[in-house]
Amino acid sequence: MTSHDLRNQLESLTTEAFRPELAEIDRMPTLDIARLMNGEDAGVPAAVAARLPQIAAAIDAVAERMARGGRLVYAGAGTAGRLGVLDASECPPTFNTEPGQVAGLIAGGPEAMVTSVEGAEDSAELACEDLDALKIRPEDTVVGVSASGRTPYAVGAVEHARSLGALTVGLSCNEHSALAAAAEHGIEVVVGPELLTGSTRLKAGTAQKLVLNMLSTITMIRLGKTYGNLMVDVRASNAKLRARSRRIVSLATGAPDEEIERALTEAGGEVKNAILIVLAGVDGPRAARLLEESGGHLRAALAGTAD
Repeated sequence: MTSHDLRNQLESLTTEAFRPELAEIDRMPTLDIARLMNGEDAGVPAAVAARLPQIAAAIDAVAERMARGGRLVYAGAGTAGRLGVLDASECPPTFNTEPGQVAGLIAGGPEAMVTSVEGAEDSAELACEDLDALKIRPEDTVVGVSASGRTPYAVGAVEHARSLGALTVGLSCNEHSALAAAAEHGIEVVVGPELLTGSTRLKAGTAQKLVLNMLSTITMIRLGKTYGNLMVDVRASNAKLRARSRRIVSLATGAPDEEIERALTEAGGEVKNAILIVLAGVDGPRAARLLEESGGHLRAALAGTAD
């Protein structure tokens, strides 16, 4: 594609549109710019709401694959790639996911998290290599993320993953995108032109963050990683999370502090097991066995003790 062709393609995208009414923004008072930017951001949740049926369908498909041992892999370039890596990196401490169970690929590798890697986003071949390094299987899901919906790295990742039999999701911020067309589940959250022309780390980035939050969080809810709205699979890897673990057991059981400490000790610090120990009156090994038999779903394990 020539530079002229690329320019014409970009000019046709909603996310790249120029807004002449904002041509004097640099002359406005700071507070007025802040109000304007805040007003722009306020429309993002409505754009996401318009795509909730597609988002929900994708989540159910992802959860079904992950319940069979599949992985969730995000692939993107620039801001989109960084958001995928961010979402993936927060799953182990929040939901106690196994290493690699949720992964983020960014065009150009880890270096691209903090600096621009020239040309990386233009390489569909690089996406194929990155996915092949993960040995993508049919049980896995690959989510391509691109504000424009045309980024070769994201589109290439989805096309390659689909050829391997994996589930594919394409998340973009333009209608009729190549990315959504390439994926089984296309999610196009149209937030409109940006405050700064083409700066898709703004509204488009916010929209992508909201959707990725939904994809991972609701998938984990479906997988039994929560009990009600409590993060019962939280990994207590620091003092704050250890304190949160105690509070979660307290909220779930209403037990006194001494009983909570005993249960957590017997459960080896595992919140879900500790709750089962308290509520079902079982010991640590029995709690672990019940959870294994229920596929990690605490409600099902509790129901099993009531039989």
